[in-house]
Amino acid sequence: MRVRKFGHACLLVEEADTQILVDPGAFSPGWEELRGLAGVLITHQHFDHVDLQRLPALLEANPDATLYLDAGSAPQVSGHGFNVVVVTDGDKFDINSVPVEVIGRDHAVIHPDIPQVPNVGYLIGERLFHPGDALTVPDKEIEVLALPAAAPWAKVSELVDFQRKVAPRLSIPIHEAIYARPEFAYGFLDNLKPETTTVKVIDGGEPFDF
Repeated sequence: MRVRKFGHACLLVEEADTQILVDPGAFSPGWEELRGLAGVLITHQHFDHVDLQRLPALLEANPDATLYLDAGSAPQVSGHGFNVVVVTDGDKFDINSVPVEVIGRDHAVIHPDIPQVPNVGYLIGERLFHPGDALTVPDKEIEVLALPAAAPWAKVSELVDFQRKVAPRLSIPIHEAIYARPEFAYGFLDNLKPETTTVKVIDGGEPFDF
């Protein structure tokens, strides 16, 4: 499996010659140039996870790609004529030969006065789990975790504990764009990780194979 990060929460996952893009949001540059995508996965409706200005052009340039998203995001993309599938917790499907499982239902609570929206995480290729904006712990072993590093809905201690509960072999920090110095959060996640976990920062945009 090969992973490339386009900044913040956006990952390009390549498995078995299949390209899957996750959370192409407004804080993530460069993904609009991608071609040959088989699937685009959206965890939830917030603009830093789905950029509605650039997404239509991406899908037009990738006509074979199916857009998978949560129920809260679906109304925002309706009427464009794209291949759209609404998913919920427990759903399983294949993108070409790559299995994808949907895990999670709700966005983490930001504040009681802010309405909670749907949020689904995706387990891709039975290996990489992208939780979106939630701290959902899957009921199975996770090899690679896309680990939120900073968020208005989480303290550093909660993110450290999330990594410990999931206990992946490899953590890739995501969701760092709200920090001026994300290495501050990365240090906590690395220093307080489980003994069996490696934290790998791939913010430079280079493809990473594992």
